[in-house]
Amino acid sequence: MAFQVAGRCEDVLQYRFSDIIAKKRNGSVLTPEEIRYMVQAAMNGQAQECQLGALLMAIRIRGMDPQETMTLTRELVASGRVLQWPNEWNSCLVDKHSTGGVGDKVSLPLAPALSACGCKVPMISGRGLGHTGGTLDKLESIPGFSSQQSPEQMETILKSVGCCIVGQSGDLVPADKIFYEIRDVTATVDSLPLITASVMSKKVAESISALILDVKFGEAAQSPTIEEARTLAQSLVNVGFSLGIPTTALLSKMDNPIGRCVGNALEVIEALECLEGTGSSDLRELVTHTGGHLLWLCGKAASATQGAKLIANALDDGSALQCFRAMLEAQGVHPDIARTLSSSSSLCKAPHQEVLKAERSGTVELIRARPIAEILNALGAGRSRATDTIKHSVGAELLVAVGQHVEKGEPWIRIHYENSPLTEKQRQSLQQSISITDQPPFIPTPRIREIISFPVKKEELGTTMRREGEIS
Repeated sequence: MAFQVAGRCEDVLQYRFSDIIAKKRNGSVLTPEEIRYMVQAAMNGQAQECQLGALLMAIRIRGMDPQETMTLTRELVASGRVLQWPNEWNSCLVDKHSTGGVGDKVSLPLAPALSACGCKVPMISGRGLGHTGGTLDKLESIPGFSSQQSPEQMETILKSVGCCIVGQSGDLVPADKIFYEIRDVTATVDSLPLITASVMSKKVAESISALILDVKFGEAAQSPTIEEARTLAQSLVNVGFSLGIPTTALLSKMDNPIGRCVGNALEVIEALECLEGTGSSDLRELVTHTGGHLLWLCGKAASATQGAKLIANALDDGSALQCFRAMLEAQGVHPDIARTLSSSSSLCKAPHQEVLKAERSGTVELIRARPIAEILNALGAGRSRATDTIKHSVGAELLVAVGQHVEKGEPWIRIHYENSPLTEKQRQSLQQSISITDQPPFIPTPRIREIISFPVKKEELGTTMRREGEIS
């Protein structure tokens, strides 16, 4: 069996749900028994949707202490099934989670690179919603790719390939799905304890032995400031260690798009460039550092620096690319496509393109990711509702990079679209998303600004972390 039921057998003390709402509304700490009742009431229908919404809002406003957050995480895990793997894999099962970004295709080269270095990577990913892209949407631009794999199928793929990238099964943390759907319509998505419990419950249910978190901050991130990202990252790391998963968080800047492509099929092509040992330097930075920390956490490297070198070698010698192709074939892509797919492949090409040109000469100081992503979503690259259909060929290529000198009239972005061309308002918004200054050309700062690799007490937050300039 590749999974087991994690639900509890003991009876839960009976409470009035309205009393639990009032207790949290008043700022009191919920007991483990009350949290257990809250989760099970959501699962068995004893709590009305309006009551769940009220409780989630009370948690959003009043918060939860670390013990409450850890208890909620455990109870979410216990609401469904937990994946089980062969004992000999116990020290090498790893995964990664990103809080979402624009052009974030890191998982695509990272999973096979980790596999090439001897890890097992049962990566459970999501779809894009709003301005952020989804890993599954990108992969599904490859004909035949199937993200729906049973636990037994996942184990088979891990045995033969070493990595898989799949969607969340309905049996895995089902209570979180109930809560998230209500959070999405009650403005409680950004609650720190609810984010922490949602993310970590799914990772605990994967039965992994090490976890890396890419917590983004900036204009196009869920956390606008590094302080907010740091607080979230520390909460996630604390819960990970408390539940027995060695966890490290990277705080990375998310103002400019990652790499030079945004949009599902275009991002696959750029990920293939990375797997071929070339491509964007900031994408390679995120892949090698993220993978390096995971290799260190699971004992396959003596340090994160050595781990990053091993990941870089897997990208440069072609072994990561071979693992990626094998994963695609194992997940439904025709062998002729999977075994020959490369950055030069013609993958889901849009019928129309439009190039915008720089309106002045100077140095590119900033390319704002969020307006670019929002315009592409309006053209069909993303979704505003979970039921929306994705146009995989829609996207953008950045023809210039931050820190580079450009001349007036030089092309700086190419938009790929299917039906409706850009409106004049969208063109103006795109032109406003690039900032060109008179300063001399420069080398952009690294995306990764801080590393949080061990749990700390709340009062120690901000005093025991490595700062920018101390990144290995």
